[in-house]
Amino acid sequence: MATPPGTGRQDPSPEVFAEAAAAFGLLASPARLHIVWALTQGESDVTGLAERVGGALPAVSQHLTKLKLAGLVRSRREGRRQVYFVDTDEQAALVDVVHRLVGLTARQQTGPTAPVRRLHGL
Repeated sequence: MATPPGTGRQDPSPEVFAEAAAAFGLLASPARLHIVWALTQGESDVTGLAERVGGALPAVSQHLTKLKLAGLVRSRREGRRQVYFVDTDEQAALVDVVHRLVGLTARQQTGPTAPVRRLHGL
């Protein structure tokens, strides 16, 4: 790990940055971002999530599997159901980023004078 001059702190390893970038890459999908957004507001099973995000059950299930493997979503078994949730203690920063980004984007699109900005191609 490299230490930035004058900070006394070490930078994370390149592997850590690669893993974090992969997690952010998973959130680059509108469907996955919607799933995480929904789970930050309360736990749900795959059927409830599919209805909420308007996705097919198999597709939502695959998104959840990827989000779970990346550590962005957790699950527990309740009888025959698998219930998904975002651990707000462990993922507090993620929850905050999702709320801020989605909330800001929603306000920009619904504000009376706010121009709509597109981030495509960045």
